[in-house]
Parts: sequence; C-alpha cells; structure tokens
Amino acid sequence: MTESEVLQSEMTAIAITEPGGPEVLQPQTMPVPEPAEGELLIRVSAAGVNRPDVVQRMGFYPVPPGASPLPGLEVSGTVVALGSGVEPEWLGRNVCALTNGGGYAEFCVAPATQCLGVPDSLTMAEAAAMPETVFTVWGNLFNRGFAREDETVLVHGGTSGIGTMAIMLGKLVGLKMIVTCGSDQKCTAAKSIGADHAINYKTEDFVEEIKKITGGEGVEIVLDMVAGDYVQRNLDCLKEDGRHVTIAVQGGLKAEINMAQVMMKRLTLTGTTLRPQSAERKALLCDEISRYVWPDVEAGRLKPVMDESFPLADAAKAHARMEAGDHIGKIILTVDD
Repeated sequence: MTESEVLQSEMTAIAITEPGGPEVLQPQTMPVPEPAEGELLIRVSAAGVNRPDVVQRMGFYPVPPGASPLPGLEVSGTVVALGSGVEPEWLGRNVCALTNGGGYAEFCVAPATQCLGVPDSLTMAEAAAMPETVFTVWGNLFNRGFAREDETVLVHGGTSGIGTMAIMLGKLVGLKMIVTCGSDQKCTAAKSIGADHAINYKTEDFVEEIKKITGGEGVEIVLDMVAGDYVQRNLDCLKEDGRHVTIAVQGGLKAEINMAQVMMKRLTLTGTTLRPQSAERKALLCDEISRYVWPDVEAGRLKPVMDESFPLADAAKAHARMEAGDHIGKIILTVDD
C-alpha cells in the first residue's frame, strides 16, 4: 500500500446496529480500512444517501460477499492511499466513487475502476450525489432499455435522485421525458428540472394520461422503481416493441401480467440491481460513463439536483428525510466540512 500521508488508524463510521428504523444507525469507532489490490482509500468528503441504504438498514438487502457491511454506496473525497496494482497518478486526486458499501464513514475503499475524477464544475457534495444515480440511469435506460434519440420515456418517482438524473440525462440525449410524482408541487419541480410532462399519480390515472400525451401511441420505455401492480399498468403504456426496465420493487415483489399483450406488442421486460453486479460489469459501466456522460458533467451541463445535507453523525435524520418522501433530488451526508 502506497500512502500520501501518515494515516490515522481509527475512524468514525455509521453502523447498522440491528435491522430497524433510522434510529439503528449509530456512530461507531472502527479501524480505517486498507485498500486491497486495485483499490483506492478515500478520505471521504461526502456520501450519498440512497434507497438501497434504507432497505439494507431494514434488513432486506443482503450485503454481497466480501463487501463492507456499512451502508453507503457512493462517496466523494481525496485519495490518500493505493492498493497494489493501482496507477500512482490516483494519489491525491479528488474523486467520486461507486463503492461496494462502507460510504457512511470518514474513510472508504473503492475499486479504482469505479472512480471518476471530480471536475471543477462540481462541489464535493454534488460529486457524492452522482455515482449511484448515473450508473443506475445509464445502465438501465441506455444499456438495458436501449434508449435512442427522439424516443419517449416514462419514469416513475420523477423527483427522486434517480428520477431527476433520468430527466436531465434523457434530455441531454434528446429523449422526451414523462414522469409521475406524488404531488402537484413535485410535478412543478420535475418540469422545472426538464421533464416534458409530469403526472400526479395520486389525482390522475397515469395510463390514461400517457394515452392523451402520446395520442394513444404509448411510450417506448418505462423506467420503473415500483413494480407490483404497476407492472401491468406500465405495459398498458408501452407501444409496440416497448421496453420495461425495473430498477426497484417498492410496490411489491410480484406482478400479474397479460402475457398475450407481451407477445402481441413484442415487449421486452428487463431490469437490474446495481450492487450485486460483478466488478467487471461495473468497470465497463464506469468506462462508458467517463466517455459519454462525464464530458457533459465537466462542461457544467449535467449536475445533480440537491435536496438536503446532514452531518455524518445525523445519518438517522437523513434516512428519516428519505422515508418521509418529501425530498426532491439527492440527500447527502457531509463528512469533511
């Protein structure tokens, strides 16, 4: 391990003391992790808060073998030590990283192949809000959904971190973006971010609204984080050769669908979960993002929508904020103030 400075041996991290509510997130003193082969040790400036962190805290998202049991799937910070086989140019760089866990801490390790440099166009807090959302949107909307210019996309959860990033990234590549939100206020916010249409799913039937908006044709892609009984309704929104991409199952694990409709309309149903994917697949995603997305980030054309920041010790408050459902954009934990 190559070090740029004498490192402390212990750090503060947020542990999940037992499955439960936000209160089970507790600061603890732990050893600073050592970077393994191909990894960077990052002194964390900020960490993103994501829905999978909440699901893990509740005991429903098993940690992959070899991953840190600490929550936190994305961070920004400064590289302070290198594992073997890592190019020395990484040392001292400000990076943002898609981690395999462990982001809610003063120090975190991440594979170098899952790290991106932080450009001047982003603050460190904004940088911490990027990896999980960009990897998820790019991997699902474009790699799984095969989105192409001039197509129309329906995104549920339009003001979530994923939803806001999908709107902005979709508009950059020429997609028409329709989203659903849970209030008129959120619909207004989604349109201010760039959504072409925003549907209040609590007061409007989104299937009927999609028919009106598209002249009865439907959309090419649905990016769905609800699942459950939304799946059949989503299929009703798809035009022929449409693609349904599932990224979360907040509305239930099971769905009953009309398979004749799938056959007649030649629909594709697919989906992914990011964390369990192989290191090789994540490295490929990172390479694509560095080539096709990061130039827009560096030019200031793509930034995350930021909601609220909390000190690391207040991780429980950050989770309570997410679970309340009032946030618009990304919730962040700040470590390096």
